[in-house]
Amino acid sequence: MDLVTEQADDEIVFPPERWVATFRSHAQLILHELGEYLGYSPPPLLERLIEDAQKIHQQRPILQETLATATQLRCES
Repeated sequence: MDLVTEQADDEIVFPPERWVATFRSHAQLILHELGEYLGYSPPPLLERLIEDAQKIHQQRPILQETLATATQLRCES
């Protein structure tokens, strides 16, 4: 935001809520440009999707386990 306000005319106002929405809508482009500038290359998209889809969050119970536990508790009651 500092960079943008430095380049803008002094009388222009940047409401914080509008700035957040504007930045969010341009975040992908900003990150892409920054990555190219710094020489980073993202991992291939397909490989990343396959890898991430196989991960199970360790702290999140699997839906079937949750359902089985809830059903068991209900039957015991």
